[in-house]
Amino acid sequence: MQQQRDNFIQIIKANEGIIYKITHVYARDEEEQKDLYQEIVYQLWKSFPSFQARSKVSTWLYRVALNTSIAYLNKSKKVKHTLLDDFQQWEIEDEQDTEFKDRVQLLYDHIHRLNVVEKGLVLLYLEGKSYEEIATITGFTITNVGTRLGRIKQKLKTNIKK
Repeated sequence: MQQQRDNFIQIIKANEGIIYKITHVYARDEEEQKDLYQEIVYQLWKSFPSFQARSKVSTWLYRVALNTSIAYLNKSKKVKHTLLDDFQQWEIEDEQDTEFKDRVQLLYDHIHRLNVVEKGLVLLYLEGKSYEEIATITGFTITNVGTRLGRIKQKLKTNIKK
């Protein structure tokens, strides 16, 4: 049992960034983020004994964390969610390029308006996950992931042009 606990703690520490990113996408403020973080870790602990390493640890972790986040939102009936502030930092390197910053901010404002499943797909896409990895994490087929991401991109383009 001690070995299992130690392995679990090691996995959580190695993947803490993933959990924090997901909590920032799905929780509105710091207090909700802490609550969601705890709920994700709890659900990971509950499912850890059944994890058989048939997929990567990060795939299992994303799947549990995203499902937990969606369930958390449904349970708490929250409508508005924030998008990771980290996303903005990934793209904005030059502080002088205000036009670029404005365009990136506009994109994130529109991503913020997506539903919870769409946000999850965009999160994984922006993380650089392949369609195959996204399919494994979400349980969608690869074709469905491609279709959904295509629709999300089109939706964002249309809404941004308005």
